[in-house]
Amino acid sequence: MERNRILVVDDDPLIRGSLYEMLRGRRYDVEMASDGSEAMDHLRRRAFQLVITDWKMPQVNGLSLLSHVKSHYPDVNVILITGFGNISSAVEAIRQGAFDYLTKPIQPDELEDTIKRALTQYILPADTAEDPFAGIITQDPNVQQLFSIVRSVAATPATVLLEGESGTGKRLIAQAIHRADPKRRQHPFIEISCGALPETLLESELFGHVKGAFTGAIRDRQGRFEVAEGGTILLDEIDAFTSALQVKLLRVIQDRLYERVGDARTLRADVRLIAATNRRLVDLVKQGTFREDLYYRINVIAMRLPALRERLGDLPLLVEEFIARSSRAMGKTISGVSDAAMDTLRRYHWPGNIRQLENVIERAVILAKHAKLDLEDLPEEMRFRSDAPAMAVDDREEAAKVVPQAAQPGEAALKDALKLPERDIILKVLAEVRWNRSEAAKRLGIHRSTLYHKIRQLGIQTFSRD
Repeated sequence: MERNRILVVDDDPLIRGSLYEMLRGRRYDVEMASDGSEAMDHLRRRAFQLVITDWKMPQVNGLSLLSHVKSHYPDVNVILITGFGNISSAVEAIRQGAFDYLTKPIQPDELEDTIKRALTQYILPADTAEDPFAGIITQDPNVQQLFSIVRSVAATPATVLLEGESGTGKRLIAQAIHRADPKRRQHPFIEISCGALPETLLESELFGHVKGAFTGAIRDRQGRFEVAEGGTILLDEIDAFTSALQVKLLRVIQDRLYERVGDARTLRADVRLIAATNRRLVDLVKQGTFREDLYYRINVIAMRLPALRERLGDLPLLVEEFIARSSRAMGKTISGVSDAAMDTLRRYHWPGNIRQLENVIERAVILAKHAKLDLEDLPEEMRFRSDAPAMAVDDREEAAKVVPQAAQPGEAALKDALKLPERDIILKVLAEVRWNRSEAAKRLGIHRSTLYHKIRQLGIQTFSRD
């Protein structure tokens, strides 16, 4: 099967060339166009699975190109690239069929994750309409029990809380709930990563705003609740909500009412709300950082997704699937994994869970020199740490027996710890915070962009996005 073909559209030759080189380096089949008109010519000549286009371009802009793609090639997903000043327009574009949008400057990890999700939707559109669990690979009885809960809750309007470590598949379960819902599955499924946005932008992103509501609000814009009308909204990292936003969300859940920022008109929300977090909200309630009344409102149906180390019986199935998927994307033929490599995979503690496993297998497929993945194809830190027993519980005290305890904030600041290898310090802290790079940067006492630079400079394989 030929590799996924992506069309990159941007009138800036530097951005266009950078995206081309990055995607080619990940073994995608890539073509470039300098504007929307040229992109349409490419689309007429060849089949593409994905279009990545800038918003502002001369003649035919990104929105016009999106309209053309959706009219003539409805199975092709479109990712828009925009500046922060055009986010309102980008949200409107999602209503018109865009898969997602990314803001400049583009983060490679975020782009790659979005591309993977877009291509997965392209590959499995027909299956998911009949099977809401298509794409979820498991034989684990605990996960199968979650499927039963999904089927039971799907036809109800109940709010759902998904708890589990990063990379355990909370988004996939949320999508399964949406697809299994006979009322809402024909309407939008909208996801927002709440922890990635500051409070002021998050409020506007959720509820929208009117022109003049704040500096930069040059026109009215819809929020995600409006965009998701009739469908489902997934609020990932719900624990990132400030106290003020928690009050507004509580009103949406209780009364289904909200206002755009700067608007006196009250709007009604007809959506199913799914909240997701990799933290224990009950602990945050005890700490006083999360409202108790909101917790009980979103905890109507709660599901805890097991960590990969708690469902190691699924490991061979997942490895097989990820090898096939990566081999297809990279144009390689890999038939399996050696016993030594599989043993190492089984013994590793997987702090980044399934997302980490997928990235590890993708990396191994790229590096593989033989028909089977072998020990030498796995990341160095995994080979060196694979003798640690797999953890069976999600508990920090237990985790400390396997994962070296990171220093408290400030103690491991790089400027005060030059006597230790930077790479070891960074790896230790990343493991402690379950590969959350924002949190790792805080603990290390450095800026997040500095941490990204160090990760690239030191050749550290990262496993999940923040």
